[in-house]
Amino acid sequence: MSTKSRAVSARGVQEFKLYITRAIPVGAVVNCADNSGAKSLKVIMVKGWKGRLSRLPAASVGDQIKVIVKKGPPEMRKQTYDAVLVRQKYPVRRSNGNRIMFEDNAAVIITPEGEMKGTDVKGPIASEAAERWPRLANVASMIV
Repeated sequence: MSTKSRAVSARGVQEFKLYITRAIPVGAVVNCADNSGAKSLKVIMVKGWKGRLSRLPAASVGDQIKVIVKKGPPEMRKQTYDAVLVRQKYPVRRSNGNRIMFEDNAAVIITPEGEMKGTDVKGPIASEAAERWPRLANVASMIV
């Protein structure tokens, strides 16, 4: 008999997330939607990705990603940060049957603890991201 238990770990249970098409692969350049100073970010890793051989890891709205600042102040450039994807161009299907899409792909830089690096979010954010990241929802001007 195995001694491994299926008890909940200290990090909690993985919450239920509806299927959203993962449209932002590793290597994609996205806009920065906060006032941290960065302008564009390059995705280098998707946290929690479980994929198939030879398939690029990809992220969807609400996912945590690792990014490099491509355009921004010199002290931020070429540094890696955690970020949350808040908008994607590819349509997201909601449970009520509607589809929503945005003008651009955008992310918000966060600290390793989950706090925002900036103090403001430019533009709307998807409600899928706001549900998973409540601190982001408090600062957002518009949730779609």
